[in-house]
Amino acid sequence: QVQLVESGGGLVQAGGSLRLSCVVSGGIFSINTMGWYRQAPGKQRELVASLTSGGSKNYADSVKGRFTISRNNANKNTVFLEMISLKPEDTAVYYCNADLALLDADDSRVPLGPPMEYWGKGTLVTVSS
Repeated sequence: QVQLVESGGGLVQAGGSLRLSCVVSGGIFSINTMGWYRQAPGKQRELVASLTSGGSKNYADSVKGRFTISRNNANKNTVFLEMISLKPEDTAVYYCNADLALLDADDSRVPLGPPMEYWGKGTLVTVSS
């Protein structure tokens, strides 16, 4: 069973930094894209940053220059979100997202079906003013 587990959230003052981590585990054949979304109270969930298997990165305009998404070179199933110069408006629950294909236990050379999206349970980031 695939699991995405986030960590690193917490309370920080405006201008501070945090580093979020997300580890994907389970029977995985391949991961196409990993990303971070956030949802603030009363707002819709929005994309913060994404990273494709080819290394392409995409950021929301509101976080460009402040947030950096990266992947663990030793463990490709781990993605980070470095956040600096945090603002109160960055306060939200941050969710890890992965578009991945499952491993076929009967034939590890092929995926078990098409890629699907998976989500973590989220980690709360609170930025105080």
